Amino acid sequence: MANDSRIVQTERYGETLGVRLLRELANRGIFIFTTEDAKAVAADLAIPETYLPQLLSRLAAGGWLLRLRRGLYAGMGKLPGSVEVHPFVVATSLVTPSAISHWSALHHHGLTEQVPRRVTASSPKKVVTPSMRTVRSQTRQPDVDLAEREEEREAGRHTWEINGVEYEYHTAPGDRFFGIEEVWVDEHFRVPIYDKERSLLDCFALPRHFGGLGEALGILEEHASELDLERLTQYALRYGKASVAKRLGWALDRAGIPHRVTAPLAKLPMDGMRLLDPTRPRGGKYDERWMVQDNLSAGGAR
Repeated sequence: MANDSRIVQTERYGETLGVRLLRELANRGIFIFTTEDAKAVAADLAIPETYLPQLLSRLAAGGWLLRLRRGLYAGMGKLPGSVEVHPFVVATSLVTPSAISHWSALHHHGLTEQVPRRVTASSPKKVVTPSMRTVRSQTRQPDVDLAEREEEREAGRHTWEINGVEYEYHTAPGDRFFGIEEVWVDEHFRVPIYDKERSLLDCFALPRHFGGLGEALGILEEHASELDLERLTQYALRYGKASVAKRLGWALDRAGIPHRVTAPLAKLPMDGMRLLDPTRPRGGKYDERWMVQDNLSAGGAR
């Protein structure tokens, strides 16, 4: 009984200290914090540093804290004045630098009606996530453009699941990690996110991640007036892949965009033809202006 009593007393003591710690972090506007952040606040509250790891562990086990990864925590919004951290904030805090991208960015900007099943972000860093411990076999898809497959392999994706939310990270080499703005997701947090044009460019650069080129064509058709098409063109040139620029140029031509906008893309040299949509089988006519094989028209483009 004596041992049980000591355990109860310790738990109550830990809970009281934990609430004090979380309240003080919230008062200072610290809603995502490292162990070092917690140490600094704990010292001001006269909480022994040696007790802090146990305290944080109990707070996480009790649902007061969300452990994002080793040494990084987020509040769960259970105390007055505290907030539950937005998933976009979690995503961009887990990996730095990073920016919301792909489906999550498209949905945030109102460019797609599809509600993402996971939070997607990009980073120039090689992201190490728990999913990387799982070896996934890759089966070769028949009759596809091998150069395009190599492009998309470079932008490999890795997932991280926290508190029932799946976070997916895509590798964007440093020279392709651009077109980023900061937006408010609530009254407390701003996050980096690909702007509209950079988000759309990924649909042309990595169509396999979006179920084919149809998503990109649909966005152009429905939202061209909301986009800065000259910026989009400059982004395509900056991306540094001629096949991406040619694919975009073809789509802009198809949408009736003036040649003065697409001319820089048309002038870009490229060796050999590329499939317009690398997710579809070969076939269709060759477009000499854009150096693509139109394998969409034959099967019905969106």
